[in-house]
Amino acid sequence: MEKVKVGIIGSGNIGCDLLVKVTQSPYLQCSLFMGRNLDSKGMQFAQKMGITVTDKSIQALDENPSLCDIVFDATTASAHAKHFEILKKHGIYSIDLTPSLIGKMCVPVINGKECLKEPDVNMITCGGQATLPIVNAVCNIEKEIDYIEIAASISSNSAGPGTRANIDEFTQTTKLALKNFSNVANTKAIIILNPAEPPIMMHNTIYFSIKNPDMTAIEQTVKETEEKMRHYIKGYRVIKGPVLQNNILIVMVQVKGAGDYLPQYSGNLDIITSSAVKLAEMYAMEKKYGK
Repeated sequence: MEKVKVGIIGSGNIGCDLLVKVTQSPYLQCSLFMGRNLDSKGMQFAQKMGITVTDKSIQALDENPSLCDIVFDATTASAHAKHFEILKKHGIYSIDLTPSLIGKMCVPVINGKECLKEPDVNMITCGGQATLPIVNAVCNIEKEIDYIEIAASISSNSAGPGTRANIDEFTQTTKLALKNFSNVANTKAIIILNPAEPPIMMHNTIYFSIKNPDMTAIEQTVKETEEKMRHYIKGYRVIKGPVLQNNILIVMVQVKGAGDYLPQYSGNLDIITSSAVKLAEMYAMEKKYGK
């Protein structure tokens, strides 16, 4: 089976983890790894894997767009605005791992198929990928929800320069995604960088302000959602809940990384790269193989 050609912009931790996952995919192959410094750790890692690299970043793809059918952008929210204009010009499917909110917001288990029709798709944030499936599932059952809050706690060690540069965008993008996938107007998103040693696993707590919920139906849908998520994120676990305390419904989710390029405690990065690769495989199956 001929694999679909993908490019990766960004040679940091997220870009390198994407690269490992792409090489493991039966449907994708990395044809170009794009950065700005051939001496960087990420670029050297890609070269050792035998991947074609360039220090011209997206300019290299602009000069030769036939190299890629799909591009992952693992840079920054501000950079993606410039990158997308070039990708759009050449008709290259763009999967954005920055919180830029330029493209359609996507969580593969919720609206992955819809997003295959879009030129640019935004993977929201790590906290969004971890919590929105549960939020959406509960909101499909319970319509009288007054408020939703998510708190994503990640190891400080797994927050690189890109993550730290986008903290404000993280909270705003996740909050907007909560509204979009829940139809609840009052939402809030919090991210916590925990400096504990040894490093903690990614931990997400979801709070719903709700009265008289159908707990049997909620328990069933949370269980089903966890199973769906584990199809492409094996370290996804509901570790507590759903439980109801004083009209507050609580669900806690832990994400353990696959340990491909990054440590297993970097579940926050693993969940967004895994989600992005899942979407790329869906695109490849439908657009390239008609499945």
